[in-house]
Amino acid sequence: MAEIEREAMEYDVVIVGAGPAGLSAAIRLKQLDADLNVVVLEKGSEVGAHILSGAVLDPVGLNKLIPDWKEKGAPLNVPVKEDNFYMLGEAGQLRIPNMLMPPLMNNHGNYIVSMGNVCRWMAEQAEEMGVEIFPGMACSELVYGENGEVKGVVAGEFGKNADGTHGPSYEPGMELHGKYVFLGEGVRGSLSKQVIAKYDLAANSDVQKYGLGMKEIWEIDPEKHREGTVTHTMGWPLESKAGGGSFIYHLENNQVYVGFVVHLNYKNPHVFPYMEFQQFKHHPMVAELLKGGKRVAYGARAISEGGFQSMPQLEFPGGALLGCAAGMVNVPRIKGNHNAMLSGIAAAEAAHDAIKADRSGDLLQGYDDAVRKGEIGDDLKKVRNVKPLWSKYGLLASLGIGGMDMWMNTFGIGVLGTLSHGKSDADATEAASKHKEISYPKPDGTLSFDRLTNVSFSFTNHEESQPAHLHLTDPDVPVSVNLAKYAGPSARYCPAGVYEFVGEGAETKFQINFQNCVHCKTCDIKDPSQNITWTVPQGGDGPNYPNM
Repeated sequence: MAEIEREAMEYDVVIVGAGPAGLSAAIRLKQLDADLNVVVLEKGSEVGAHILSGAVLDPVGLNKLIPDWKEKGAPLNVPVKEDNFYMLGEAGQLRIPNMLMPPLMNNHGNYIVSMGNVCRWMAEQAEEMGVEIFPGMACSELVYGENGEVKGVVAGEFGKNADGTHGPSYEPGMELHGKYVFLGEGVRGSLSKQVIAKYDLAANSDVQKYGLGMKEIWEIDPEKHREGTVTHTMGWPLESKAGGGSFIYHLENNQVYVGFVVHLNYKNPHVFPYMEFQQFKHHPMVAELLKGGKRVAYGARAISEGGFQSMPQLEFPGGALLGCAAGMVNVPRIKGNHNAMLSGIAAAEAAHDAIKADRSGDLLQGYDDAVRKGEIGDDLKKVRNVKPLWSKYGLLASLGIGGMDMWMNTFGIGVLGTLSHGKSDADATEAASKHKEISYPKPDGTLSFDRLTNVSFSFTNHEESQPAHLHLTDPDVPVSVNLAKYAGPSARYCPAGVYEFVGEGAETKFQINFQNCVHCKTCDIKDPSQNITWTVPQGGDGPNYPNM
């Protein structure tokens, strides 16, 4: 095939991803120098279409970026009024007194928000300042300079046939070059993954850990709605099967966010995270809340959980990793948006200084230090041992020893040092022969739903004539290894029903229904053979989250 010729556009800074990190970087760059040419590329059909988060937002990042955000109409309308923590059993619950929780777990001063709507508002602020934002532009390739540095990305390639050849309406896309390129793709971004491998950015960091977060929006009986109430639970139905827990956030308009997180380092390949979520809603406390209500949206995405010790080097030749692309989530707080914003600000300041000094394509020295030694590092260091304790010793140890460690770190006393996470989530998966199958109740269609029905509430769409964006390194491995040894876990760990095994015996085939994909990237993380690579489909495809 002849080499593709593409037009190129030149910018000062190219930003991949219109999430809180990328938009914060764009806004800060324009605040520092209105004449900088800044572009933000977003693979979703619109800004916010692929944003899924809890979310209780700590406004520290927004306060720093846009101090007058209230006057400018930022959609932070529901301050947290009440915090509840529960340990669930199958038939009841035990409330954990708030006074036992470390101060950092207090949500006073935070807001229940739709991060999709927050990002839509941030995009408006950025565009008013002159930032160019192009939604529906998936970044499919990195462009390298003469010295091996990242100098840009390829975006907007459309019209490939299913076999990868160019269709009649093929568009090659464009190269967008920058003096610096920021990757704010979120968790397990495809370009970020390539950059981390190429420049060995994770050489001095611990293995990254992940969770799978699933979320539904419910409209409930107004009499049961308590605007501003935040509830977190642990225990049933996961118990010893996997780490994780739930969140229930009461926002405005009689709506609640109902979410469930399953840590992806579970050993038993029979664990079915989506069904754990559906089962959770039948707990008496939750079922009573949702009774008479209706689910109006569904989505899922992976969450980075490795924390401080798992962040790779953030600077690479020609650019930087922002936010969740580097893993800046505070796991016990279930918060990462504030750190994403702060990282975008720090990267923008480093790039502004470099461009002002007539530099380009080199390391943005100072950015990594600003993250690790600044507010983000302070936030993540205090909780760095909670996840490894939970992974190695279970929930009670995490609550007891981890809680004590958080208290001590609050006072600047680090007794445990920094614990290691051990295995990757893929390597944590054990052979099916070591575990019993798990029987899950059938969804009732009222509180709980089958996957394909729920996926329709993510408003996901993919052009079916394009190549599958989920690539198998070896097409034989799913049946010969993963089905034979691990009972085919991809049929369960995917929250959208993308993967299934069809046929029986020697006729068994592995089928990829990529049209269902909600871009959570769990398959790229949890596949025990690491045989699946998630890449971007053509721009605009995927979920279209309305209010996530």
